[in-house]
Amino acid sequence: MNGMTTTPARILVVEDEYLIRMLLEDMLADLGHTVAAAVGTIAEAEQLAATGDFDCAVLDVNLDGLEIFPVADILMKRGKPFVFVTGYGEGSLPEAYRDRPALQKPFQAERLEQTLNGLLATV
Repeated sequence: MNGMTTTPARILVVEDEYLIRMLLEDMLADLGHTVAAAVGTIAEAEQLAATGDFDCAVLDVNLDGLEIFPVADILMKRGKPFVFVTGYGEGSLPEAYRDRPALQKPFQAERLEQTLNGLLATV
């Protein structure tokens, strides 16, 4: 890891597990990004997805037993790129979302950096 991505970005983080959310925020800061917001519920995520100011999002697929897909739909309508984070494997995503990038938990900062660089190249 070189500690810096080619394109610093403002990132929305949606993760319900507090310690994982903090770790993700630290990883993003180490990569040169700014966390625009970090939330842990579907309601908060839907509101920010619809109105927030950010470049892309990192979405945990399962938030306290609820699936993140309504939030992903809002982001798609806004044209905001995002990456799914899942403990169940990329193949566990519904067919409609399998063309979207996904990171399998646990993942290293290098993999996060590669994925975000790919996302940000489309912005």
